[in-house]
Amino acid sequence: MHIGILSRNRKLYSTRRLIEAAEARGHTARVVDTLRCYMNIASHRPSIHYKGEEIEPFDAIVPRIGASVTFYGCAVLRQFEMMSTYVLNDSVSITRSRDKLRSLQLLSRKGLGLPITGFAHSPDDIPDLITMVKGAPLVIKLLEGTQGIGVVLAETNQAAESVIQAFMGMKANIMVQEYIKEARGADIRCFVIGDKVIASMKRQAAEGEFRSNLHRGGSASVIRITPEERSTAIRAAKAMGLRVAGVDLLRSNHGPVIMEVNSSPGLQGIETATGKDIAGQIIDYMAKNGVTPRKAPPKPKG
Repeated sequence: MHIGILSRNRKLYSTRRLIEAAEARGHTARVVDTLRCYMNIASHRPSIHYKGEEIEPFDAIVPRIGASVTFYGCAVLRQFEMMSTYVLNDSVSITRSRDKLRSLQLLSRKGLGLPITGFAHSPDDIPDLITMVKGAPLVIKLLEGTQGIGVVLAETNQAAESVIQAFMGMKANIMVQEYIKEARGADIRCFVIGDKVIASMKRQAAEGEFRSNLHRGGSASVIRITPEERSTAIRAAKAMGLRVAGVDLLRSNHGPVIMEVNSSPGLQGIETATGKDIAGQIIDYMAKNGVTPRKAPPKPKG
């Protein structure tokens, strides 16, 4: 196969590992800066240009689209879809998963476990919103936040009301969730490829911190998940329409609850914690699922 990797930076761990895994299996891979792609949206021959010339055909595209460039990145991905190129995760699935509120509504429709979540527009509704999620302590999340940024733990109802009022005053979109105390600052990242959880790790928040993100100083270790957690992760990825996903779960007193479904899950933490070749499994999955390599893949440029 000749694989295109949509990424802003070829030096990132995940991007490098995908290149290494592809080349180790005899494929060619080219990193394409998402924001340098531009499109000719034509009825009969849609095309993508890159750095001054029409981009060569790819057998498959692996989107590594950062949250900050979701809109443009998905537009580029849609163009590849219009050109009948196989994409690992399609533009609709990525857009769906990036919208935190929409994704929770879709997961709720499928009957999957979620923390009680509230969403409101008017400051007049704040007291009832707090009551709705069982009161403080509770978690307030910016809908546009990533990697734990824009997530606040409010210890009292008064603090929660003040923080929510402040966010609303800034016209920021937020949601309010119950705090799962019994999780004790830990969550589980399940890495889903196709219809299998191929790896899982426990992420533990640093002392004095409630966010377990590795970017926030959390630690990662291997964990054995239950059949219910495995089923929940697979169903969550399918609900989003994602072939590859990182599903983040919390262990609550009433079973696993989903925090987030990530469409571009990082590989460094999960590969380091488990010792598994996750990048290789992604490439193998593409090779076995709907990709027909061209007879003579062109050599990548640059």
